Amino acid sequence: MKAIDIRNKYLKFFENHGHKVIPSAPLIPENDPSVLFTTAGMQPLVPYLLGEKHPEGTRLTDYQKCVRTVDIDEVGDNRHLTYFEMLGNWSLGDYFKEESIKMSFDFLTKELEIPVEKLSVTVFAGDEDAPRDEESAKIWKEAGMPEDHIYYFGKDDNWWIAGEEGPCGPDTEMFYDTGKEPCSKECNPSCGCGKYVEVWNNVFMEYYKTKDGVYSKLKQRNVDTGLGLERMNMLLQGKETPYDTEIFEPIMKRLSELAKTDDISSRRIVAEHLRSSMMIISDGGRPSNVDRGYVLRRLIRRMTRHLNKLQIDLNELSNLIDLNIDNLSEMYPELENNRDTIKQVIVEEKDKFVKTLTHGEKEFEKVITRIKNENLQKIDGQVVFKLYDTYGFPPEVTSDLAHEQGLEIDMKEFEKLFKQHQEKSRMGSDQKFKGGLADQSPETISYHTATHLLNAALKIVVGKDVHQKGSNITPERMRFDFSCDHKLTDEEKKQTEDLVNKWIEQALPVNVEEMKKEDAISSGAECMFIEKYPDIVTVYSIGDVSKELCGGPHVKNTSELGVFKIKKEEASSAGVRRIKAVLE
Repeated sequence: MKAIDIRNKYLKFFENHGHKVIPSAPLIPENDPSVLFTTAGMQPLVPYLLGEKHPEGTRLTDYQKCVRTVDIDEVGDNRHLTYFEMLGNWSLGDYFKEESIKMSFDFLTKELEIPVEKLSVTVFAGDEDAPRDEESAKIWKEAGMPEDHIYYFGKDDNWWIAGEEGPCGPDTEMFYDTGKEPCSKECNPSCGCGKYVEVWNNVFMEYYKTKDGVYSKLKQRNVDTGLGLERMNMLLQGKETPYDTEIFEPIMKRLSELAKTDDISSRRIVAEHLRSSMMIISDGGRPSNVDRGYVLRRLIRRMTRHLNKLQIDLNELSNLIDLNIDNLSEMYPELENNRDTIKQVIVEEKDKFVKTLTHGEKEFEKVITRIKNENLQKIDGQVVFKLYDTYGFPPEVTSDLAHEQGLEIDMKEFEKLFKQHQEKSRMGSDQKFKGGLADQSPETISYHTATHLLNAALKIVVGKDVHQKGSNITPERMRFDFSCDHKLTDEEKKQTEDLVNKWIEQALPVNVEEMKKEDAISSGAECMFIEKYPDIVTVYSIGDVSKELCGGPHVKNTSELGVFKIKKEEASSAGVRRIKAVLE
């Protein structure tokens, strides 16, 4: 069974159980603008999990394209992926534990034909905040799960919350037994030994946690689930890693044929980062020095480094992109539609990085001269890290060149600095993820509404061809990216600011309605990635000045927004400008 077969079986199964199939949201978030990428299937659905009505009803299912950036440096082992696909089904105040668990059990054992003895499940053990989840355990037993395959664990394993506050609740996780020997007598699904692999997670969102750590019951109980496609595909095919499946096999084979010095880790990095980069670019991402653009730049550069390490001619990159698109276009037709753009962006970024490597080598030569003048035998770890962090110069390249000069490098110091760097990056990513999912404060809702007014004002001041390219919102400020081929003049910035404030002063009503996607577009509503929206969409109108497809939430009237002030206008990437603004 191939990955696309698993996906189709999943969507059909839940459609047959009353769920509406909704499209995958873009990797670059539209309705959750405070995160870099869409990182989970539930992320685009946060407003509806918090109580807003979804146009397609209370039972939903989809496949969601996801990118998670915290483990980029781990890619190359046998399991980490930056881009992955998550299958999910949701109950928005509809069914709860019993129907959710029974559907999961039936899909695994009947649709995927996994023997019951290969499955184990975990449930919440209970604590002072919430009781032991005997209900879920009972439902699993009634469905057919052997009692000795049901385990109880605490919050670290079987409780879900996005960030420090927000909707949360116990979950039940499903594990596949790979058949490996147990690591000990106590071996169970919480082990990291590889015998048990998590395949699915059903979250029962029935609580709300405040910043003070107080739990209360939600008015609307939801079910949020996630099944990792690549992992399930690997297990059902009896493969050791996702790189052994049809998703990666053609590119892995071609890299092996081209490589003059083979290294399995480098081949995996090239294959994974190439797919991830292609998916991000096809959804509108472009390399830059900040945020998601920096992540894309880092993926392409790391891929280029490992092509060099494999001693593969970099001119082969265009052919490798073609091979990957041909292999993946059945699952992701958007790759075929964006073939030329994907090739152009990746090849141009590769060429820039080759120049960076050349510059790094010049800096390395300066280091060698200083080291020799001081009669030292080892290159300091801080120097190695500076070459990596400032010039993008890989530590393994520094090491190779140092050995050619008869020198050593202080890798322990480098690794210490690198781990500190990773931890800062993880904290930043975690904060962004938390802010996007948990923060539906009045401040962020106001800024979200203000982006619609800013978009409308720019269309008048700069031109009707202006379109939103992305945004980032915190409770303190908004950042808005838009298509534009020039730096805004002071007059254009003032006109834009004045227009937004004029509309705020006019106390325009913010109205919401549901309609067919085609009717929304013909009525003049704007959106990013129209093909990603379901057939029935939510349209927000602000007076007669703005009309956009959006998931919300928004204020009821523009008079709630305060005074709009542009703090900065700058370049974001080629053909894209960025405005930073506040509401006072």
